[in-house]
Amino acid sequence: MKAMSFFPSRTVAIYTARLFLVRTFAILFALVLVLQALDLLSESGNILAVPGNGQGQIWTYIGLRSPQIVARFLPFSVLLGTILTLITMNQSSEVIALKAAGLSAHQVLAPLIVASLAVAGLQFAFNERIVARATATLSQWQRVDYGPMPIDRGDRSNVWVRDGDDLIQVDQIKGRGDAAQLGGVTLYDRAGGNLQSIVRAPRGVRRGDGWLIGPATRFDVASGTQTQLPSVVVARGVRPDQFTLSTVDPDGLPFDQLDSAIDDLSESGRPTKALEGALWHKLSGPLSSVLMPLLGAVAAFGIARSGKLFVRAVIGMALGFAYFVADNFALAMGNLGAYPPFLAAWAPFLLFFLIGEAVLFRTEE
Repeated sequence: MKAMSFFPSRTVAIYTARLFLVRTFAILFALVLVLQALDLLSESGNILAVPGNGQGQIWTYIGLRSPQIVARFLPFSVLLGTILTLITMNQSSEVIALKAAGLSAHQVLAPLIVASLAVAGLQFAFNERIVARATATLSQWQRVDYGPMPIDRGDRSNVWVRDGDDLIQVDQIKGRGDAAQLGGVTLYDRAGGNLQSIVRAPRGVRRGDGWLIGPATRFDVASGTQTQLPSVVVARGVRPDQFTLSTVDPDGLPFDQLDSAIDDLSESGRPTKALEGALWHKLSGPLSSVLMPLLGAVAAFGIARSGKLFVRAVIGMALGFAYFVADNFALAMGNLGAYPPFLAAWAPFLLFFLIGEAVLFRTEE
């Protein structure tokens, strides 16, 4: 009966999960404390160099930077917490006792996997509610070199928008919505990929479902003639937000807002592959915590039986860190367009899940 139960013992499951969670968050606290202190040493000089900045701005920086460190190093803490928990149980012969009672390796790891799934859910919520906002605010503050943050009035410069085959380039956009004003408008009228004419105007405003630009000049490519136009309506169907979209920082947006931004950018004809990879990684990133008990299980179920716990711990850490390297490499390849976005976000997770299962079956099952 025990062999068929996922949790043969409620007491053992709670005990193992508690050991795992306590060690994971203790390691996370220590990592954040040390890394935040090191980061503050490198940035405090830049913050205090701005006239008027003092201790208050230092604490503001800590409040904005700490969530980023927590989000980045929580999976590392789960890996180290797993290895430390399993080594402790191995040294005290608890794993041997559980195996002797008829538990399989998967049943021994089950409480850790369920607890890590809860950690992954907590990290996703933490990333969405806190990390994204802190990242957006800190990025804006760093762009002004830790000075007073200016009010974002929606002004943008050198924006390109695709309208079917046509391309529209605007030197400057002021305002938002229907009140947006375009400055320095250039329309590249294309048909079948061939340039037909170029229309230029110093300004443009919203008019109906299009944009009224003028006074305009139209250069016909085929005839080489230039025509003066008092005003002309162009870009029908192009929304104001397609012009006012700025460079999207995926780390500074929660999942739903990033998804909406990708849709807007795609409709305006801008590349979105890198952002799509980042969108999928907002799901696969927190779920990496679920992999850590599987990859660190070699610390308890290694091939060596002569007490070489340190070697098994190193192997577990090597598997875990290899995953993080593969994950960053896949994201980089996705940003370059070498990998599809879904594959860039999920391939390392699936690959190392199979590796972890293969190691576990090979050694214990």
